[in-house]
Order: sequence, then C-alpha cells, then structure tokens
Amino acid sequence: MDMLVHSAIQPKTYIRVPPGQTIGRSKRLGRALLGSVLSPIYWLLAYCYRVPGLKFRRDCALLAFRLLCGRKKYISFAEMYRLLFWPLDSVRYFEFNFVWDALSHLSIRCYLDVSSPRLFPIMLTLKKDQVLAELMNPDAADLTPTADLAKALGLNRRCNIHSCLVGAAPFEPGSFDVVTSISVVEHIPEDKQAVRKMWELLRPGGRLLLTVPCAAEAREEYIDRNEYGLLEPNEDGFFFFQRYYDQKLLSENVFSITGEPSRYAVYGEKIVGTYRRNEQSKRSDPNYPAWREPYMMGQEYRYFDTVDDLPGIGVIAMEFVKAG
Repeated sequence: MDMLVHSAIQPKTYIRVPPGQTIGRSKRLGRALLGSVLSPIYWLLAYCYRVPGLKFRRDCALLAFRLLCGRKKYISFAEMYRLLFWPLDSVRYFEFNFVWDALSHLSIRCYLDVSSPRLFPIMLTLKKDQVLAELMNPDAADLTPTADLAKALGLNRRCNIHSCLVGAAPFEPGSFDVVTSISVVEHIPEDKQAVRKMWELLRPGGRLLLTVPCAAEAREEYIDRNEYGLLEPNEDGFFFFQRYYDQKLLSENVFSITGEPSRYAVYGEKIVGTYRRNEQSKRSDPNYPAWREPYMMGQEYRYFDTVDDLPGIGVIAMEFVKAG
C-alpha cells in the first residue's frame, strides 16, 4: 500500500511491502516449465515492438548455455535457468542497451562499476578481454553471487570485488577509463557526493555512464524495510529507498559536477501508474510471469525526448565525457 505525503520540498511516497509468499516445489516446477515455453515467444513479440536490449538478452542466454556446458561449479542450476529465460527485468532492457552501445566500440583498460546489477559489468569484462575491472558494492548479500559468477566464467583474475561505499573507494583520482553506475545513485541519500567521487576517479577523456529513475516532478520514496542493510530508519520506521529526478534535480545534483551529458535517452511508461502496478505485482505475487518483461516493455513503455515530456515515471540514461 502506498501513501503519498506532500512536503515543502518534494512529494514523498511511503511504501509498505506485503509479506513474502512462498510456492510449493511442484508449482515452482510448473512455473519453470511454463516460462521455458513462453520466454522465447515473448522475446519474439518484443522484437516486433523493437524493444531495446534484446541483443543483450540474447547474449545472456548464450552465456547460460556456456555455463551449462562448462564451468558450472560455482553457479546453481536455478541461477543458470534464470540467466537463460529471464535475466533482465523492466527498464534494465533500456539501461543495459544504452550503456552497452556507449562502450562496445571503446578500448577500455581500467574499468570501475559502482553497484550496478552484476550482469552488466560481468558481461563487459567478459566481452573485452583487455579490461581490468573493479566492482564495488556495499550490499553484502550481493557480493557472493557476483563473485561466484565471475569465478564460473574464469574472470576472477581480471575482476576484483570490493565491499564498500563509493565514498570509501580505495583508488587514486583519475584511475579509470570508464565508470558505470546503473540505477544506483537514486538509492544514495548523499547522491551529489557519490557523483562527485565517481567523477574524481575518472581520468581526463574518460567516460561516466549513469542511469537514474526520473519524472516530470521530482519525488522520493521511503520503504518499511531496510532494503540494502545500509541505512537507519526515520522516526516513522521507514527507510530512504530512492528518488526520482526531474530536470531541476538532475541539474543540481549531477550536471553541476559533470556538466551536461554528451548524450542521453529517456524511456518511460506511456500511461501513468503502469510502473507502480508492475512493481507492486512483483512484490506480492510469487507467480509473477518474469518471462513477460521484454514484451511488457514494448507494450507499456516508449522513448521520450526529455524528462519534462514524461506523463509518469521513466528512466534517463546519460553519458558524460570528462574534459582533458
């Protein structure tokens, strides 16, 4: 249940997460079989809509086959199954596509990722065999599966994993050719300091790739559980979860440090409320059809010219080049 509270600064949404539900083994098996059949069908339907990120989705399936046929010591069958049939969700299709397009043609040696979903930095390191990657994530629950995937793919010598906040990054200024952070900055209360630190770690001529959720009017979300185990609750027992950036907030908290992006793209819901209904369904329904996600993106989302054009919630992906 969501409660909307208006403040003098920006609206705040308070989210109560429904109790988790479990399903029996036979139902899980039936769900897995259904997903196996429907996943490629929904992929083809999404292709008709020209949904971004389908090539990356295909590469994930090929990666799953590689793991099934080779080094599967560190990865469970369930993880490989998810990688094969539903590795991405929601706007990750758009975000991964934008960042991959920005970096795929570049020669990269020193690469830093700040807490992005593990598939992107792992895939980039795998595809570019000259890359030395540093992956940072303060979420302890996420470190082990990230390390396991890197080991399973033989990347552990080129992929170092750090359990720390970006403000405590153990690197010298100007250390990296590329820094990526996909859907992370919005979860950091002191977001401006985080962006400043990433910008500092980038060498002159290097590139920073950021994605954040956005809306025509900025807002913040609070949630009734400690999602990442890093923050203290407020007086009502809610934890800061994320913010949605409008053009003004982007200018104040990001562009004031980096300058205007060299390029950007905005992708969002066509009808107000679509995103929120989808998120509520994922939280409350253990049978949520994850394999439908790419088709859902094609049906319910599209590109917009600017953040101000969004009717509801979207995401902006941005590329910044640091001057020499």
